[in-house]
Amino acid sequence: MAKGIGEFLLEMVGEAVADLILTLLACALLACLVLIAHLSWSFSPRLTVAGAGLLSLVLAHGAWRTFRDPTKGRGRRRLAAVTTAVFTLTASTGLFLLLYSTGCDCL
Repeated sequence: MAKGIGEFLLEMVGEAVADLILTLLACALLACLVLIAHLSWSFSPRLTVAGAGLLSLVLAHGAWRTFRDPTKGRGRRRLAAVTTAVFTLTASTGLFLLLYSTGCDCL
């Protein structure tokens, strides 16, 4: 019985430490994104807006390629593969930040 309680406590502490590490990583990532946005805006607002527009187009194309029906007989082109990967990475990062950065007090 004592062994079961020890395993339970070890697992509970491990989950708490893992959650703390993920929350700290999310806060650090959020801080880096804010810093990048601030520095790019202070360098050139026009270039920042143009870059945001280009990123929006890439994400829209990646989302469109991800969620549409696949065409028959044609493989993915390089641009489609890149935009799909960028969209998937951005969506995963957004979900990670949504789940873990809400727990930190940096907001």
